[in-house]
Amino acid sequence: MSRPAAKAEPRSDTSFAARLTAAAADIEQLLDRLLAPAPAEGEIARPHRILDAMRYASLGGGKRLRPFLVVETAALFGVRRQHALMAGAAIECVHCYSLVHDDLPAMDDDALRRGRPTVHKAFDEATAILAGDGLLTFAFDILSRPECHPDPAVRVALVTGLARAAGLGGMVGGQMLDLAAEGRFGRNDAPQGEADVLTLQAMKTGAILHFCCEAGAILGHAPQAHREAVSRYGKLLGQAFQIADDLLDVEGDTATLGKAAGKDAAHGKATLVDLLGVSGAHARLAQLVSEAEIALAPFGKDGAILKDAARFVAERRA
Repeated sequence: MSRPAAKAEPRSDTSFAARLTAAAADIEQLLDRLLAPAPAEGEIARPHRILDAMRYASLGGGKRLRPFLVVETAALFGVRRQHALMAGAAIECVHCYSLVHDDLPAMDDDALRRGRPTVHKAFDEATAILAGDGLLTFAFDILSRPECHPDPAVRVALVTGLARAAGLGGMVGGQMLDLAAEGRFGRNDAPQGEADVLTLQAMKTGAILHFCCEAGAILGHAPQAHREAVSRYGKLLGQAFQIADDLLDVEGDTATLGKAAGKDAAHGKATLVDLLGVSGAHARLAQLVSEAEIALAPFGKDGAILKDAARFVAERRA
């Protein structure tokens, strides 16, 4: 049986942009504290080089959309902001780890991320691998703390959810499908149809974005109908995010994006832009945003900021 939500903290009437900026600032401050030089209880030491690389990878950049989604979804259910920020920080660590590893020569071999050298360029490949490993494991350290939520069952549910979104059946599995689609393991003659692309993208990109929304519902002991609503919203948002990303790869430029543009075509990747065409992809994107907005209907005006988030995902230029 679902538990009643805690009394809601006052919701600000500030704009979407202001709330996104505020969440980003709060996450920056929290990660800075969590990744401090002093060892946590049970740790022996924090070697400065790997700590510096982990901080380089996770601080001072990015829109922090994923933790923002946790914070705003959790707010629907009266969750204390500090609990949502802890869960959001854990997810952001997983996201940043994935970028560090994606940029490695064995993966996408990128030299630029967020307008500055990637971790393996700023440090070295071995340090980048370990920094990614460190951020991944640190995410579960964060979720396990009572500071994330006083209820151990909630913390376990968050750990399970993030592990499955990030692992074999989620982001990691999606990355493997992506590499296989590029022909990394021998010539790939299998056609990449729409169903194949949607599965790959739902795993590689969508699973974490979907979990961000589910995490807010888990933290707030959301009723089943409301959990299903935010879950549907999260899935649609994940699809919209990836189409927007694919369009940016075609229509954007490296200076604006802060990373290399045109990579998908260079690597021979099949995307929905390839399958639908640019105009068709824009139409699909608009449809997904509309459906995401409809999914939030049970929350009335309280869902307005998350509707803004869906539009932001579709309209972003970097």
